[in-house]
Amino acid sequence: MLAKVNSCIIIGVEGLSLEIEVDIASGLPMFSTVGLPDGAVKESKDRVKAAIKNCGYDFPNKRITVNLAPANVKKEGAGYDLPIALGILSANGLIPPEKLSCYSIVGELSLDGKVRGVRGMLPVVLNARDQQMKGILVPSENSKEAGVVDGIEVIPIHYLYEAVEYLLGEREIEPYKNSFDTTFSHEEDSSLDFSDVKGQEHAKRALEIAASGNHNVLLKGPPGAGKTMLARRITTILPQLSFEEALETTKIHSIAGTLPEDVALISQRPFRAPHHTISDAGLIGGGSYPKPGEVSLAHNGVLFLDELTEFRKRLLEMLRQPLEDRKVTIARVNMSLAFPADFLLVAAYNPCPCGFHGDRGNRCICNAVQVQNYISKLSGPLLDRMDMHLEIGALPYSEMNTTAKSESSSEIRQRVNRAHAIQKARFSQLKGSRSNAAMSPSMVEKYCTIDNTGRSLLQMSVERLGLSARAYHRILKIARTIADLDDSGSIEKQHVAEAIQYRRLG
Repeated sequence: MLAKVNSCIIIGVEGLSLEIEVDIASGLPMFSTVGLPDGAVKESKDRVKAAIKNCGYDFPNKRITVNLAPANVKKEGAGYDLPIALGILSANGLIPPEKLSCYSIVGELSLDGKVRGVRGMLPVVLNARDQQMKGILVPSENSKEAGVVDGIEVIPIHYLYEAVEYLLGEREIEPYKNSFDTTFSHEEDSSLDFSDVKGQEHAKRALEIAASGNHNVLLKGPPGAGKTMLARRITTILPQLSFEEALETTKIHSIAGTLPEDVALISQRPFRAPHHTISDAGLIGGGSYPKPGEVSLAHNGVLFLDELTEFRKRLLEMLRQPLEDRKVTIARVNMSLAFPADFLLVAAYNPCPCGFHGDRGNRCICNAVQVQNYISKLSGPLLDRMDMHLEIGALPYSEMNTTAKSESSSEIRQRVNRAHAIQKARFSQLKGSRSNAAMSPSMVEKYCTIDNTGRSLLQMSVERLGLSARAYHRILKIARTIADLDDSGSIEKQHVAEAIQYRRLG
């Protein structure tokens, strides 16, 4: 007898409908799985057989064939255990086929029949809703995450026998539903605030501009100047995540397995700060079956690379594509996947190995060759893709010892929100751009017009500093953001002058 069960495959960050066909025929006892299964899927036969027996059901001592369609897409993970088990019980006559047709099913089985949680539940539920399924049977561990999706019943399952009894109508299971108010709360980390930062007013201003237009920032300065302290507080002035952005972010973290158990939906902008010893796949993403890396985990948030010159040069060069395209494309022989990577990059580095080159208060012990070798790890093309270059000086004692309170993050965020509202209105009818930093050349030409005085100043700066065409466009984008902060419809000379200040290190 043949039975069919609906499930889902994760391709990149999206769900693809999967049909699991189970055929039981006469012949020598055998259990075969076809359809490009990986090792974990092939091993499911032992888990499924033990779970069915230990839950008190008869396991057919016949020839069992399980087909995972579409057969040309690789299947991985243990999330197909539950649908395969239910398919076998249906093919054996226990569950009527029509009971399975309106549900999508996913879950790993332990040997005693307990249903364990799996990664990537959110895109699975979204796929089931898009396929107009009545409901989806999910492990109870994943019910919080699955419950954030409207328009589909989420049925939490603890054991295999619960799923069987529910499908047979012998057990009532209340669909799980999250409360939007508790799930999508914007509780901020009160331990981080710009009011804690003494001095460095020029750096705070630059980070406010960066947050307003989503401009990448490069911080250069001696140890202890406050580069890390400033970078870790930038998320406190970014606009709060919208529900759509929260879904995008949660999908990525769910697939990567970094979503905390007690969190149903990520409602705070992510801040990722990988160590400089990270691997290529860890930063960019990849593997034999590609998974998202840190650049994708920082999507809609901040990626902070501290001690930038300590990262391998080859690794830094890999950042060039995501910085331009705001996505990562990973190609393999049998597939090509794209992971979103729209993040704000904040990078910090010391001016030399000892850290005090050019510092008036401390003597540098590095020679010219050491300094050159140290800085040469940062290539011209990479530096050119950093919108804002900022030098952070050592803080004088008078500013360290002051008792005056600086401007708080909430006050800065109000101005950032106003600038974002202007950009949202500007780009509302356009696709692919949500910030000034993401404007295409044609959009720069349309929205970044300047008067003759500002144009003369920009021309002189480009010629004297030897700036590239990319740097020229980035100055215009920064000037547009500064004008938005001033609530100015046109870009004026002072906006251009301030924008140029943030390219001098390049």
